[in-house]
Amino acid sequence: MKKEITPAPVFPAQQTAAVVPKLGGPVEIRTDYPTPSPGANEVLAKVLYTGVCQSDLHTKCGTAAGADGSPITKVKLPHVGGHEGVGRVVELGSGCGDDVKLGALVGIRFASRICRRCDACLAGREQYCPKATNHLHHEDGSFQEYIVLDADYLAILPDDIDPSVIGPVLCAGLTAYKAVKEANVKPMDWVVVSGAGGGLGHLAVQYAKAHGASVVAIDSGKEKGEYLKTLGINAYVDISITPSPTDMVQTLTQGGAHVVIVTSANGRAFAQAADMLRIGGILGCVGIPPGKQYIETPVSSIVIRGLRIQGNLVGSLKECLEAVEYVRRGLVKPRIEVRAFDELPQVYDDLEQGRIAGRVVLKVAKDE
Repeated sequence: MKKEITPAPVFPAQQTAAVVPKLGGPVEIRTDYPTPSPGANEVLAKVLYTGVCQSDLHTKCGTAAGADGSPITKVKLPHVGGHEGVGRVVELGSGCGDDVKLGALVGIRFASRICRRCDACLAGREQYCPKATNHLHHEDGSFQEYIVLDADYLAILPDDIDPSVIGPVLCAGLTAYKAVKEANVKPMDWVVVSGAGGGLGHLAVQYAKAHGASVVAIDSGKEKGEYLKTLGINAYVDISITPSPTDMVQTLTQGGAHVVIVTSANGRAFAQAADMLRIGGILGCVGIPPGKQYIETPVSSIVIRGLRIQGNLVGSLKECLEAVEYVRRGLVKPRIEVRAFDELPQVYDDLEQGRIAGRVVLKVAKDE
C-alpha cells in the first residue's frame, strides 16, 4: 500500500502585526507584515492572546532604561513588541525534539534565546545571560499573528490552562513570583507591595498571600483598594489621602515590614521604600522607572539596620512554569481585561494615563 503523504501546512505570506517604525513614534496596525518561517530547531506558533506590559510601552516610546539608567537604543526596527503571549504550535522546523508537538500551547516570554554555557545559564539564572536575546529589543514579539520560537528554549504549557489568562503570568506573574521567592517570604511575614493595584502588583499580592504572608497593599484610589481587599490583604494604604505612607506602614506592621516589593514604575515609589522595612528587611525592586531614578536611603541606614536590596529581572524557564502552576491550581488569579488586537494604541494611551487596573490582554487570533 502506498504511504499517504501529509501536505505541508500553508500559511499566509503576510499577517497582521502592531509595528513601530521608529522609537518614540506611533504604533501602526499593519496587515502586510511578513509571516516568518521556522528554521532548524524552531517552531512557528500562532499567537492566541498576549498581555500588554509597561515595558512594551517604554520600549515603544524609546524611554526603556538599561542597566546604567540610560535609554535602550539598540532595538530592532521596525519594532514589534509583546512578551506575554500564548500561542499554539502550527509548524515544526527541522531537528525539533520529540517533546515538541504540533498543537501544543506554548508561552511567548521576555527571553527568546540563551547561550546555555555561561555562568548564569549553568546556574539556572539564564535571564542574566550576557548573550541572551529577547522579544522586546532583539526579536519580534507577540504583537503579531505568527511568531518563530526557539524549540530548545520553549515554555511548553499544560493543555488545560486558559490561554487568555496565562499570558500576563509569563512576565508580570513570573517577576512577582520571583520577587517573593527570592525574599524567602514565610508564613506570618509582613510584606508590603507598592503599586499593588497594577498588573505586577496584584499578582505580587497573591503570590505573597500564597506563601502565607500578611500583606499591606499600597496604591492610589478607593476603587483599587476595594479590589485589593477581595484578594485578602491585611491593610490598604491609599497614598492619595495618607500624609505619610511610611509612618502608616511602620504602625500597621508594628515596626516595619519584613519585605517591601516595589512593582510600580514610578521613581517616587522607590525613594523612601526602604524606610518601611524593619531591621534585617529586604527591599525587592521589580518595576523599572524610565531614566536614572534612585533609592534615597542613607548607606548608614542600610548598614546599621542590616537591610538588603534585591533586584528581580523576570525569572528562569523553570520559575516561569512554577508561576504558571500557581495559577493553574487556582492559588493566583490574574485580573485581566480582554480587548481586540487593534485596540493596542488605545491600551498604550490608557497605560500612560494610569487608567488600567490589573492587565489588558489582546485577542490576536481571529478564529480561536
